[in-house]
Amino acid sequence: MPTSIWSSDFQETINNAKSKHSKKVIIKKKALNIPSPFPSPEDWRDHWIYFLMLDRFNNPDSPPEYDPWDSPHGVFQGGSFKGVTERLDYLKEMGVGAIWLTPPFKNCQHNIYTYHGYGIQDFLSVDPRFGTEQELQDLIDGAHARGIYVIFDIVLNHAGDVFSYEGNRPSAPWQDQEYTISWRNEQGNPTWIEAPLNCHPDAAVWPQELRDNKYFRRKGMGGEAGGDFESLKELVTRYSEVVDLLIKAYQYSIAKFDIDGFRIDTLKFIEPEFARIFGNAMREFALSIGKKNFFTFGEVWDSEEKIAHYIGSDAMNPDDMIGVDAALDFPLFYNLPWVIKGFLPPSGLSHMFEYRKNVQRGHLSSHGEASRYFVTFLDNHDQHQRFYYSNPSDQHKYDLQMVMGITSLFLLQGIPCLYYGTEQGLHGSGGSDANVREALWGKPSAFDITHHFYQAIQQLSLLRSQHPALRYGRQYFREISGNGIEFGISHTKPGVLAFSRILNDTEVIIVANTNMGSEWNGYVVIDFSLNPIESTYDILYSNLQKQAAIPGKVIEKAGGSVVVHRLNGDTTSGPVRALPVKLNPMEIQVLVKSTST
Repeated sequence: MPTSIWSSDFQETINNAKSKHSKKVIIKKKALNIPSPFPSPEDWRDHWIYFLMLDRFNNPDSPPEYDPWDSPHGVFQGGSFKGVTERLDYLKEMGVGAIWLTPPFKNCQHNIYTYHGYGIQDFLSVDPRFGTEQELQDLIDGAHARGIYVIFDIVLNHAGDVFSYEGNRPSAPWQDQEYTISWRNEQGNPTWIEAPLNCHPDAAVWPQELRDNKYFRRKGMGGEAGGDFESLKELVTRYSEVVDLLIKAYQYSIAKFDIDGFRIDTLKFIEPEFARIFGNAMREFALSIGKKNFFTFGEVWDSEEKIAHYIGSDAMNPDDMIGVDAALDFPLFYNLPWVIKGFLPPSGLSHMFEYRKNVQRGHLSSHGEASRYFVTFLDNHDQHQRFYYSNPSDQHKYDLQMVMGITSLFLLQGIPCLYYGTEQGLHGSGGSDANVREALWGKPSAFDITHHFYQAIQQLSLLRSQHPALRYGRQYFREISGNGIEFGISHTKPGVLAFSRILNDTEVIIVANTNMGSEWNGYVVIDFSLNPIESTYDILYSNLQKQAAIPGKVIEKAGGSVVVHRLNGDTTSGPVRALPVKLNPMEIQVLVKSTST
C-alpha cells in the first residue's frame, strides 16, 4: 500500500480505476465475469443494508478469542474478511442488498481495544488483524458477483491513538490551548514531539502528509464544539490540507477496492461545509470512473433539524450546495422501537413523520416524502441493548414483537438497515455498547437459515422487492376505529399502528396490534378513490400467518355518520371508506387489494 498521496502506486491505482474492464470471480466452482468498476444501483431504496462488525461477524479458521462469545468483550475477537466472504451466500439468500462494513483500515497495532476499527492509524492500508488486502478484495468481488453492494464505514473527524499527552496519557481533559504531545512509535511508546518524515509503518500516522502537529486539535477530550473522542485524536479540518488529504485517501479506497458507498462516522462533529465538500468530491470521483450513484450517508445522532444541515441540499437553506446523500434516521430510532414495544402510542410516530415534512421541505419529492435521504434502523453497535429481548423464563415471548419491528422497518419509508445477528436472535443487553457486539460465529448454529427470524426477513425482503409501493410509495398514517364511528390515529399505548404506502393506483396497507394480551377488531381508513365499495384485500404477509383473519370487504361510512380526527387536529364527518380488520395480539398484517377486485 502507498505511504503518500503523491507516490507512484497511489496515482497508478487512481488511473487504473478509470479503465473499464471485467473481473473473473469463481462462485461455487462457476466462473462469473463482473464489470469493474462495478456499476451503482439506480436507486438505493431498491436494497436493504446489513450492517456487520468485521471483528464480530465470522472467522472460518478459528473460534472467537474469548469465551463466552456473547459477553461484553472490549478487545479483538478475531472476525475476518474471509469470514464475511464465507457467508456471502447466507446473506444473499436472506435478501441482503448491501453490506455495511465497520472500518477495514489499519488501526494502531499496539492497541488491542480498537477492534471496532474507528481508531485509524493508516488511512491507506487495511488492518492485518482482519486479513490481507487481497482477502478484502475477494470479499468485495464475491459480493458484487452475487449482486450485493459494499459500503465502507469511514472516519473524517479523528484518527486513532497516534500520540500521547503529557505524562504518557492516551487522553486528557479539555483545555483551551494545545497540549504538548508525543507521537507514538511502532510499540506505542511516546517518542517524538514532532513525528519524523520516515518512520516504521506502525508508528505515528499515515499517509505521511498528515504527520503534522497543527493538523490535530491537541486540546484533549471535547464534544460537538471540538475535541478528541477519548483517546481518538481529532483532526482540524479548517486546514484545507487536511480536507484534501482525507478526500484523496478515501477516493483511493474507491479506486482500489471498487466499493459502492461510504457510511461516515460522527458526521455531526465535522463542519457542514466540509460534509458538503467531501460528499461532492466522492460523488464526482465516482462519476469519473463510471459509478453513477455512489452512496454517502452519515451518522448525525441528533434531531431532525441537525440532520437537515448535512443531507442533500441544506433543507434549512435551500440555496445551499449538495452534501452527503443521506443520514441514519435517528428520529425514527427514537420512536419506532417504543411504538412496537407499546411504550409510545402510534400517534407519536405519525407526528414524527409529519414534523419531518416541515423540517425537510427542501428535500421533499413532489408527493411529499424524503425517503431516499434516510437509512432506517431499530438498533446498532452504539446502543447498550438490542431491540430484541429474550425473556430468560420465556425465551420466545417477544418473538412476534421482533418480527413486527422488522416488518415495520422494512415497509416504512427509507432505506432499511439491519444490525448483524438480528436474524439469529441476538439479544445482548447491559451497561455498555460492548453488550451488543457479540461474536456471532461463536453462537451455536450461528448461521441457521431455518431460524424463524432469518426466514421472516427473507419473506419481507422478497415482499419489498415485488411491490414497488413499499420502496417508493407515498406514506399515510391511517385513522382507525373500534366502533365504526370515532376514527383517529391510535393514541393509546399499546396501540394499533396503521399506515398505507401508495404508488400510482396501488395501495398497500400495514396494520399492527402492539398489544400483547388483546386482539383488535375494527376499521382502517383507506384511500377513497382507489377502493370501490365491496373490494376485497388479501394478506401479503402476517407474522401469524396460520391464525390470521382475512379482512372484510371495503365499506363506506356515509357523511355525517362518523367523526374522523385528523392528525393536524381537524375533524371531518365523512364520507370515508374503510377496511374491516381483525388482528391477534402482537400481529402485523400487510394487505393489498385482491386482483379479482
